[in-house]
Amino acid sequence: MTTTETDTHQDPSWAPFAPTVWLLAPLGILVVGQMYTVIAMLPPMAASYGTTAGGLAWLASAFGIAYAAGFLVAGPATDSYGPRAVITAGLVATAVATALVPLAPNLLFVGVLRVLQGATAACFVPAAFAYVTDRIEPSRRAVALTWITGGSIAATVLMQITAQLITSALNWQAVFLVSAVAMAACVPVVRTVLRPATPGAVPSPGAAFAAMAGLLARPRLLVGYVLAMVLMGSFVGIYTMVTLAGPSAVAGDPSALLILRASALPAVVAVPLLTPRLVRLSQPVRVVGGGVLALVAVLVAALWSTNVVALGVSLLFFVAAVAATSPALIEVIAGQAGPAKGAAVALYAFLLFVGASLGPVLVGVIAGWGFTGVLSLFAGLIALATAAIGGAFATASSHR
Repeated sequence: MTTTETDTHQDPSWAPFAPTVWLLAPLGILVVGQMYTVIAMLPPMAASYGTTAGGLAWLASAFGIAYAAGFLVAGPATDSYGPRAVITAGLVATAVATALVPLAPNLLFVGVLRVLQGATAACFVPAAFAYVTDRIEPSRRAVALTWITGGSIAATVLMQITAQLITSALNWQAVFLVSAVAMAACVPVVRTVLRPATPGAVPSPGAAFAAMAGLLARPRLLVGYVLAMVLMGSFVGIYTMVTLAGPSAVAGDPSALLILRASALPAVVAVPLLTPRLVRLSQPVRVVGGGVLALVAVLVAALWSTNVVALGVSLLFFVAAVAATSPALIEVIAGQAGPAKGAAVALYAFLLFVGASLGPVLVGVIAGWGFTGVLSLFAGLIALATAAIGGAFATASSHR
């Protein structure tokens, strides 16, 4: 990210691009990745508490449910108190909850602490997105959002790998302790790099909550939320189906599955690097184009699902489509929300996570359709959602 020279000549009324992105992107990996660390630690955690790995799978869900619900509080809080204050409070609370997990005497306490982890970690995403849409100059906003959303996507794999390495070298308890120390160390950096809320009319939390309800009544916002849900539901659902019914070369082999998942990570790096060129396109073109690319990638994966290379390439392009579409959607949603940016972005994050939670549930219900059948359904949903938001953009343009 070569941004030092341009930052030197940047209008001082905008927040500096490079320090902001270099802070928020890795911090997103660390915070969002707390949901996925337990996936790599289920066997040793199960041994510690005298149960089975399958019996601990609910720990990821406990975090996830609280995480999604926490968005609905974090968004209005961001509008009321400012992104820096919300990120700081969330980091402190998440660090404490994370440090306490390995000290829990039984699984009930582990579950309670995972819920606290999820609820407090939810402060990061809506506050970070709101900060970028308010403080980064418009010409560089899409690049910043792409790096941050890319970090959150990369967290699904990177934090599993990190947890696996730390557990192998030390123990599973160390994963939580290292994460807690890292989050605590980031607090003073956040206070230094991010700017405080600007003085002015600040909505009360009650008013911010009320604004959230009205956002769903706006057609373009509604179809944007639907597309976000469909893309993330398809993302998690497809990777779930790869695990359940992937090619024979990787089926039942955790290491091979991890490599297949990791093969899409180059897209997370490539898309932000290409974003300065992508932003020359309008937001509608980026959103609809991303939906079309996702559709084509899923169709290719469905047709050549038995070929590991073809599947890996199609997943690479699918992740690229999600990584490119998400920041454009955030820009559209934030731009339509007026002063309720925090609430609008929080609702986006909440519904995004609802989609991520529904994807595996849907796969569980229709897994009998086979790999091609399930991916064809996801392709159909992506096509409908993309057509809907394309229609919303066309209608808005005709009314100008």
